[in-house]
Amino acid sequence: MKLYKSFATVGGLTLLSRVFGFMRDILIAATLGSGWVADAFVVAFRFPNLFRRLFGEGAFNSAFVPIFAKKLEGEGRDAARTFAEDAMAGLLFVLLIVTIVAELAMPFLMYGLAPGFDSVPEKFDLAVLLTQITMPYLLCMSLVALMSGALNSMGRFVESASVSIVLNGVMMIATLISLWLGYRAEPEAGVIQAWAVFVAGILQLALLMWGMRQAGFTLGFKRPRWTKDVRHLVRLGIPGVISGGVTQINIAIGTVIASMQPGAVSQLYYADRIYELPLAIVGIAVGIVLLPDVARQLRAGDRAGVLDSQNRSLEFALLLTIPAALALAVIPHDIVRVLFERGAFTASDTDSTAVLLSIFALGLPAFVMIKVFSPAYFAREDTTTPMRYAAISLTANTVGSIVLFFLFRHLGIMPQLGIAIATTLGGWLNAYLLWSTLAKREDFVGDARLKRNLPLIALASVLMAGVLLMVSHMLQPHLASDAGFLRKGAALAIEVGTGLAVFGAFIFATGVMSLRQLGRFVGRGKGG
Repeated sequence: MKLYKSFATVGGLTLLSRVFGFMRDILIAATLGSGWVADAFVVAFRFPNLFRRLFGEGAFNSAFVPIFAKKLEGEGRDAARTFAEDAMAGLLFVLLIVTIVAELAMPFLMYGLAPGFDSVPEKFDLAVLLTQITMPYLLCMSLVALMSGALNSMGRFVESASVSIVLNGVMMIATLISLWLGYRAEPEAGVIQAWAVFVAGILQLALLMWGMRQAGFTLGFKRPRWTKDVRHLVRLGIPGVISGGVTQINIAIGTVIASMQPGAVSQLYYADRIYELPLAIVGIAVGIVLLPDVARQLRAGDRAGVLDSQNRSLEFALLLTIPAALALAVIPHDIVRVLFERGAFTASDTDSTAVLLSIFALGLPAFVMIKVFSPAYFAREDTTTPMRYAAISLTANTVGSIVLFFLFRHLGIMPQLGIAIATTLGGWLNAYLLWSTLAKREDFVGDARLKRNLPLIALASVLMAGVLLMVSHMLQPHLASDAGFLRKGAALAIEVGTGLAVFGAFIFATGVMSLRQLGRFVGRGKGG
């Protein structure tokens, strides 16, 4: 159960981070709503945040961790430190150039990041300014990513899983400062938020440097060298970043297209933030923990251990993801209304965001399965296959988003809905391709426990969804827009609690999980 305990550590800290993230987004929604300032800030935040997700939450580690783990296990800490320092030097050199060029060329880059903003000069200029402020965040996160991979390989997950808490905390403080100064849906509020991202990057780097020092594994800065190991890292890293970050790249593509519809960028952002809660807790936790675990088992020639880790990871992921996806799909209005509808975020914003959330939710299991299946390739240093599948998925998503966006707009349907549909279908396509190849190679074979439990998990989730719909209908007077926050929050808590009770009762009654397993999962039991 050591694997489950690590999932609980990363997932628990990620949950704490996402709670802070929701508090942050509640404040941002109340302050900025979904107007032009909100759109400009989301684009400015999305660009460096894309790189944070690519590097900090698994994609960079897909190339770095297997090599680092082999050095650490086979050649010792000194060899691993030398490789990490060489990798850090090369990464810093490249991203420093990227940052300088981006800062100077941002007015031109904005035509690619948000081409629709050109029709509103104020929005375009503000987006340029805010993105220039947030760009140095990339440099900090490049170091954070590498140090996170090193710590994860050494079995230390707390520091790397805590960096997002720092970001959310700083941005919450910035939002409160904006409110205190009286800025609501005004450019000054966006500027304050952008500077918060900049400051958070520095603080996140400081946290990881402290973590490395605590592990007795500090890294020194050196001149970039084109060594054999660095060349190997680059060969694995480029396709690994593309394939491991396909979900975030899909979202970035959606942002570019959505910039052509007023308010669409921020509405997609708010919907994305909600469905990313289970994706972050489950998918990222599994991805971070599973990759070094499988890499070690492969090195030891433990095929049975590899297959067991993959089966338990998929079971754990879907146990939490399927019910979460159905819950988000059946009661999206209740969730969005309670979380965001106040201040500058209106009832019409709730309607638009809720529809987008319900579509995104249907793709949630696929996005999590990508996180489960990808480490099976990365641990074998095969980044080409998932990159090829990611390219197919990206192409399908891009073409689908463009076609559906303009088709829906022509038909008078909310155009950003087409982006959500294409993103969801692209995720399922990528997950299917990854699974089918692993199955064909016999690198993933479902065991008896998995085959028994998955149908039961699906049935329990459907029952839970039916109960949620009934409870939601009964509590509608308490969830109306004019109801107070505490009243709406209590009603939503009753909905969620009832759904969890039904799901949990079915899961325990059918033996999908026992109380003993639950105790081990949360760390109370003894490993086995």
